[in-house]
Amino acid sequence: MAWEDRVRALQRGAHPSYWHYVLVETGMCLTFALLTPVIFAIVRRYPVTRETRLRRGAGYLLGALPFIGAFSCLRWVILPPWSSAHQEFVPRTFDSFLLITTTFADQTWTYLATVVAAHAFTYMHERIELLQAVTTSELQALKSQIHPHFLFNTLHGISTLIDYDKTKAKATILMLANLLRTTLKQGQTDLIPLHEELRFIEDYLAIEKVRLGERLDVRWDVDADTRGLLVPQLILQPLLENAIVHGIACCREGGWVQVASRKHGSSLEIQIANSMCGQGQKPGMGVGLQNIRSRLRYLYSDEATFEFKTHDYQFATATMILPAFHGAETTANHAELTHADEGVRNARSDR
Repeated sequence: MAWEDRVRALQRGAHPSYWHYVLVETGMCLTFALLTPVIFAIVRRYPVTRETRLRRGAGYLLGALPFIGAFSCLRWVILPPWSSAHQEFVPRTFDSFLLITTTFADQTWTYLATVVAAHAFTYMHERIELLQAVTTSELQALKSQIHPHFLFNTLHGISTLIDYDKTKAKATILMLANLLRTTLKQGQTDLIPLHEELRFIEDYLAIEKVRLGERLDVRWDVDADTRGLLVPQLILQPLLENAIVHGIACCREGGWVQVASRKHGSSLEIQIANSMCGQGQKPGMGVGLQNIRSRLRYLYSDEATFEFKTHDYQFATATMILPAFHGAETTANHAELTHADEGVRNARSDR
């Protein structure tokens, strides 16, 4: 802009200083920049809508007049007025103040362009807030699907135990109460450290162990470095439930389920594998797996993947690859948690 002004001055036979024009244009742009947040705030408070487009549209057009006045005053304070005729800054007087208003055409177009940009920004900001609200509500709906499904299956198992082992049924009810208490404590949290999710599924597997006994063999292959990474809350329980209900409980002799986690660069890989009874058995593809795919899509967009496979109907694997987000725990805490979790598992094995 300064170079363009200097070229026009040279065409008129003047010999202006290029750096003077740089200073003049900098003062104008700084004035526009200082007034822009004010326009954005007004537009956000009084946007042009379908119901108010005529009244507010006319108001914004007439708003060019006070904008020119505010621009001239602010520009007059920032730098002395510039006289194109004398090619120099002139003292601040009322007559020199009127020199600033002679550029009212540029000021008007810049004002109107800023008003349009502010409306576009406000519209997109509201759309983003709406999409985030919809996504949050859908995510909460997906999470809420887990609780009735999990609760129904657990209560069904307890009802079965009551008929032949009331002691185990009572113990299972207490374990279920602890699980529900843990879920309520986590509340609306979307991401939790992996070690907390592992502690939750250990309690869940303890309930299934009471129901299935020696028919359920649980194997762990969890790297200590992954225990502090963040994972979606209750993301593993549906996978384990699917593995037990559709893989192990269907087999008369039972089977095994393995929980494994590995860190590969900036990604966290979690895999749930379980045995199957053979070709006559079909894996379940109900609410659990569909829920996981939907939750990963909402939480990570395209940054996470989920894959479920059966291998010759002998075993099945469910693999998630998530971005490796770190929680607040340190590596030292991870080691302590590892020993603590192993002690809990050993105590449960002894019982």
